[in-house]
Amino acid sequence: MGRDRPTLYLYAWSGRPTAAAQPTDEPRRDADMTIRSSTRLLTLAAALTLSLGACGAVEKEGAAPTTPKPSPIGDATTTANPTQSEPAPTIATVAEGKLTVCTNPPYAPFEDTVGDQVVGFDMDLMTEVASDMGLKVAFVETPFVSIESAVSLETGSCDVGASALTINPQREAKMRFSEPYYETSLALLVKADSGIATLADLTGKAVGVQQGTTGEDWANDQPELTQIKQYEGLGDQVTALKAGDVAGAFNDEPTLTPYVEEGFTVLGPFAEGESFGFAVKLDNAALQAQINTTLQRVRDDGTYDALIAKWFSEG
Repeated sequence: MGRDRPTLYLYAWSGRPTAAAQPTDEPRRDADMTIRSSTRLLTLAAALTLSLGACGAVEKEGAAPTTPKPSPIGDATTTANPTQSEPAPTIATVAEGKLTVCTNPPYAPFEDTVGDQVVGFDMDLMTEVASDMGLKVAFVETPFVSIESAVSLETGSCDVGASALTINPQREAKMRFSEPYYETSLALLVKADSGIATLADLTGKAVGVQQGTTGEDWANDQPELTQIKQYEGLGDQVTALKAGDVAGAFNDEPTLTPYVEEGFTVLGPFAEGESFGFAVKLDNAALQAQINTTLQRVRDDGTYDALIAKWFSEG
């Protein structure tokens, strides 16, 4: 929304003559020169007054400069910052008043469902981003393939893909990523009594991978793994493992450790050094920058550490 134009106030110059004019014997041309000089003084004084009045009006309106400075975090929130004279730039979203986030639960502790609520580490971070933007947050459950391929972003299903998404060159060609917010490694989930301890023990056995993940890519590169089955989500992998359809399931280590309490063992790590990031459309540099600013803010103010303690048993 634009601001109204500032009102310019004109103030009449009211000079008071120092003495009454007295008749003289000087020629009329001298009087004319005196009148012209007085007129020039009146014009100069009026112009000066007009200039000062206009400057004061712009200052009262708080007009922004032609090129606004980048706004610090929190300027777009619903709580006014008394030291901020310029409004934060508005970032367009697919739904007015909301930051819409595509995610693929169950993938605890990053995203999961509790009743009709989507919760998790990623969700809490996205809530922080929405809060800093002065928006509500809405989570949309979406197939992981649609998120990692950028289809959900390109079709306008959401503003952000937040689903423990590993940053890699193939994905960076299709979407913008935030700065990394979590480091992880690949692991293998097997039954505790399976006797499986190494990749070699999986030779000739079926293993489950989640479709579209870097875990699937890694498994396809291992010569020991000759029978690889795709599943849409982690929940489907675990169901297949319980049923005996596969001997093991590959996925990110933090998402597998909760199943230890159900009689499983986690082996690994295998592929290490993967980083998760939040994804936005390639042309949405403004939202990418906002997410990065929020990530820095939560690291600085202790919120990030509190969320790690909340969602992870270690770290």
